[in-house]
Order: sequence, then C-alpha cells, then structure tokens
Amino acid sequence: MGAMYALFGEMIMLYGIAVIGYVARRARILPDSSDYILTQLVLYITLPALILYSMDFPYEADYLHEFGWLLLLSTTAILIACGIGRMLRKNANLSEDRKGVYEGLIVFGNQGFIGYAIIYILLGEIGILYTAVFNFLYIVLIWTYGIYVVGRSNASFSWRWLIFNPGVIATIVGFIVYLLPYQWPQTFHSLFETVGLPTVPLSMLIIGILLANLNKKEVWSYIRSPHLWSAAFMRLLGIPLCLLPFIFILDNKILLLVAVLVAATPSAPTIALYARKYGGDPYFASVGSAVTTILSMFTITFLYGLLKWLGV
Repeated sequence: MGAMYALFGEMIMLYGIAVIGYVARRARILPDSSDYILTQLVLYITLPALILYSMDFPYEADYLHEFGWLLLLSTTAILIACGIGRMLRKNANLSEDRKGVYEGLIVFGNQGFIGYAIIYILLGEIGILYTAVFNFLYIVLIWTYGIYVVGRSNASFSWRWLIFNPGVIATIVGFIVYLLPYQWPQTFHSLFETVGLPTVPLSMLIIGILLANLNKKEVWSYIRSPHLWSAAFMRLLGIPLCLLPFIFILDNKILLLVAVLVAATPSAPTIALYARKYGGDPYFASVGSAVTTILSMFTITFLYGLLKWLGV
C-alpha cells in the first residue's frame, strides 16, 4: 500500500501541473494557440531530446532481449485494443461521425505525454528508454490506422510525416548510437538532458490547457453517453489488465510494469484533432479524452498497486 500511496502522491503532483495549465488558460494568461505551440515544442524538441538522452548508455546484450519483450508486449496491447475497439464500434448505436471517434478513444492512449511522465517518475532515465521502445509501434499505428479509424473514407495520411516523425527518428537514432561502440560526447549528453527533462511538466501543462478549452455546456451532453464510459473502462482498465498473464513468463517484471501503465494511459487528445480534420465529432473526442484523463489518476494508481501486490 505504501508504494500505491507514493504513486498517488506523484500523480497528484503531475495533475497539479495540469491544474496550473488549466487555470492559466482559463485566466487567459496563456493565449488560444498555447496548446498548439507547446505541443509542437514537446513533439519536435523536448521529447526527442529526452529519448536521445535516455538511450545514451553503453551497449549491453541484455537490453536487446528486453527490447524484444517490450515490442511483444506492445504488439499484444495494440492487437487487443484494435480488436476491442473494432468490435464495440460495430455494435455501437452511434452516428457515423461518432463511431470512429468511439473506436479511437478505446484504441489510442496518451502514451507520448502522460506515459512518459508516469514512467519517468517511477523509473527515471531507464523508464524513458523502455517507454520509447514500447511506444515505437504505437507511434506508427496512430499516424496510420489512427487516421483511418476516425476518418474512414475521408482519411488520408502522410507517409512523409510517418517517416520523419520526430519520436520515430529519435528512437531510431538513439538505438543506432546504442549499438555503436561509443556514446554521445558529454556536451551532447548534457544538452539532451537539459532540453529533454522539461518534457514531463510541459506535457502536463498541455493536458490542463486542453481541458480548459472544452465548452462546458457541451461537456454535460456528452458525458451522459454510456459509450463514453465503456470507452473509458476499456481504455483505462480493460486493455492493460489483458497484459497481466505475461507476469508468468517475464523474468524482468519491470517490463510488465511499463507495459501495463503505459497501456493504461487516457485517450489521446490526437483523436480530437483527427476528428476535426476528417469529419468526426471533435467534441465527443475532447470530452472522452478529458474524462479518461481525470479518471486515470485513480485507475493508474490502482493498477500500480495491483502490480505491486502481484510482486512486480
């Protein structure tokens, strides 16, 4: 229970930063475009730097073995999420502009922001390394299948963006440097550390700003939808719990901790952006992301406590 309370305290700190972002946006201290600007800053500058910093350590063959397990865990989580999302979407009594959003809220979590923040707090730099590897397939999926899920016939995606995605590039470059018989010079290592560490607080500020941008009148009409709550349950608990059987075959249980908690992150705000661009319902997506973000403070703490109780 002590570890569970400790994580809950850390989660309160993280979401406290989100509250600061929320208040600053509602008080108009931050302008309308602040969420876009900060997102670009994190995606293109601080997060790639944090990934490069976390992957800068001497080569050890054991890590390759762990990377393989992380990719297997990631693939399993993705297949389960896609299967559940597709099944529930097919049976949902929703308008077409909401069906794709409903599926997207189930399948895609906020792994790039909240995932890194939580794992960094728990495990430090090695946690960022593990999260980067676990997220690799997810990044590819959200920029391909994610667009298709939300937009269907209206959807199109840029292979250029997929190939030149900063998170993908940083992970590949970091992995190549890891395999080489040398590391980054100390100057670059310090540079990546200095630029990358603000990723966690900036990510939580973005969450708060996104919540502040919601239209309160429309929130209550969407929050009564049972589909929103079924999506929240699957996103926050259903999918990550499906990974628990790996506890019987994994030697390094920390890998399971990373996989379960990152898979349990709330629905990605990216779904709202896709909905706005490709004809989905962006308000349903925004409310779904907001509700799961708030609930995740409790569900992630619960899952962490469960994992510790199971001996992870």
